[in-house]
Amino acid sequence: MDLVNAIKISASGMRAQGTRLRVVAENVANAESVGNNPGDSPYRRKTITFDNVLDRNLNADLVKVAKIGRDTSDFNTVYEPHHPLADDNGYVKMPNVNSLVELTDMREAERSYEANLSVIESSKSLIQRTIDLLRA
Repeated sequence: MDLVNAIKISASGMRAQGTRLRVVAENVANAESVGNNPGDSPYRRKTITFDNVLDRNLNADLVKVAKIGRDTSDFNTVYEPHHPLADDNGYVKMPNVNSLVELTDMREAERSYEANLSVIESSKSLIQRTIDLLRA
């Protein structure tokens, strides 16, 4: 049963990292999304927080998404005096999304996802070998 528990623990990690990838993809997709009207705020970067949750049936901690929040850092500004959303000084508020940070988060989430998938594949292989030994 420990191998089945390993699969469940890794699956919870995969779900969490999958959610993280979706948040990163949304941030990247909206990296240039400004408001619709003058004075509107542009897209605000989303953040994700994880939490350990004890699963009493498994007697193990699983990872869950605790919260999807908003990054409260300042918006970037770009000098474009002819832009329809420019303020009186000619600056346009841009989203607080840094593509390099998002790329780094994406790679980290991808590697964590792959590591959990590797554990699941190894556990399945060990379970199959055990079944094969019991048949012999």
